[in-house]
Amino acid sequence: MTRRIGDVMLWLVGALYAGYLMSNVLKWYWWRFNGYGYFWGMVTGIGAALLAQTFVGKLPAPYNNMLYLFPAVFSFSLIGAVVGTLMTKPEDDEVLKKFYKQVNPWGFWGPIREQVARENPGFIPNPHFKRDAFNVAVGIVWQLSLVVMPIYLVLRNWPLAGAVFAVFLVTSTIMKFNWYDKLEKADPALAQT
Repeated sequence: MTRRIGDVMLWLVGALYAGYLMSNVLKWYWWRFNGYGYFWGMVTGIGAALLAQTFVGKLPAPYNNMLYLFPAVFSFSLIGAVVGTLMTKPEDDEVLKKFYKQVNPWGFWGPIREQVARENPGFIPNPHFKRDAFNVAVGIVWQLSLVVMPIYLVLRNWPLAGAVFAVFLVTSTIMKFNWYDKLEKADPALAQT
């Protein structure tokens, strides 16, 4: 048990985040990923994070920092997610096709994309990978500014709070014009299927 907030934050960022990251990425980008893979990715990742917490103090410096264990915890989570997925049956193709038509994700959706294209010849797969990837990067900075800004306000570090607020305004503007304004309206026919 620790009484230092820094140790808790390092555990959250260095280990726990690594434990659930992979399951939350794969669910969007791999057609074969299923609920079992999500479950086992989370269980193995969080279990590895808890196990890492018990060993981190016994490692020599500088490796006694949870951030150094991020790759190991991440690897356990990835292995759990992939094995949990491949050891169980895939989701029903109809469910996957409906999801693919509504969300139109990029990633590893080849077999589902082919089925959707056969059934709907006019369907166009998401052609905006570069724009979407840029918006994800800007969104990460935007979200980070929302986390960091209150910290600087509490610390009364006005220059850094102002700088982070400026970053927030710039990224909000970029997201407004490059993401929000370009959202496509959902097809009502898809919502009913």
